[in-house]
Amino acid sequence: MARYYLGVDGGGTNCRIRLADENLVTLADAAGGRSNLQIEAGEPAYRSIITGARDAFAKAGVDFSETANTQACFGMAGGRLPSAREAFEKRPWPFANVKVYDDIDIARAGAHGGADGGVIIVGTGSAALAMVDGQRHQSGGWGFHIGDQMSGAILGRELVRRTVEAADGLSTGSALTEAVIDRLGGSIDSIMSWSFPPDTRPAPAPTDGQAPATIIGRAPAEYGALVPMFFDYFEKGDPVARELMELELQSIDTYVNWFKARGVKTMAAVGGFGTRLYPLLIERYGDFIVRPVHEPLHGAVILAKQNFPGA
Repeated sequence: MARYYLGVDGGGTNCRIRLADENLVTLADAAGGRSNLQIEAGEPAYRSIITGARDAFAKAGVDFSETANTQACFGMAGGRLPSAREAFEKRPWPFANVKVYDDIDIARAGAHGGADGGVIIVGTGSAALAMVDGQRHQSGGWGFHIGDQMSGAILGRELVRRTVEAADGLSTGSALTEAVIDRLGGSIDSIMSWSFPPDTRPAPAPTDGQAPATIIGRAPAEYGALVPMFFDYFEKGDPVARELMELELQSIDTYVNWFKARGVKTMAAVGGFGTRLYPLLIERYGDFIVRPVHEPLHGAVILAKQNFPGA
């Protein structure tokens, strides 16, 4: 009887699905729609995975009924909370078995080929995870407002803050801070307007006599969008870019120390920002930093086999 493994890398805007044979050789890849477990209690994610899985089986020339012989593992955005993962596992899947992880778990498994090690995700957001002798250690990933210290969004926000500081005469500026002013409207006033666009939603009613909670300001991705420009100026030796890069690396230092205190021997970095940092990370951490062996999607396939190895 044939045995198959299916992995899913579920993201907020889309998901990727991989079908592999019992030796983890890829048979087909497919794509689906948004797959964050926090969106509509995971219903769009469920539909996306089912649709994408059908496509993967069709591409591989394998009858969809073989899902009964398929072990599945999903690494999902919005999977930080155990309750969300457990509820998603209990949905009516056609697969023999299903295990749901946070998306950082499949990044770690892929980066180290399923072996022990640590990984940092450094993209718009940031988080850290390690496996050491069967023990799982996780830190960060709490979002822009209370966490994500290593992230592109936080770096972008610091860049805007530093630009305003320089314009006020509180610190020195540079060609980079001038470029930020130009990009965000041409003046410090325009930066203020950009940072806090008008909220056109109806005002919510106060609760229990207190002012209603509101969310204002730019989304994390809009701050993160400044990172490519930041890198351009960093590579030219811009002093403010170099100052902010040192702050970024100091944030990563905190996680490196956290990893080492838990017995981690090697760390990989994933995410668009993290990938661009590799030359600096290698220079700073030496053999402790390694490049990923596989992408997160294949990490999901690896975890599927590790959870359900079969006979």
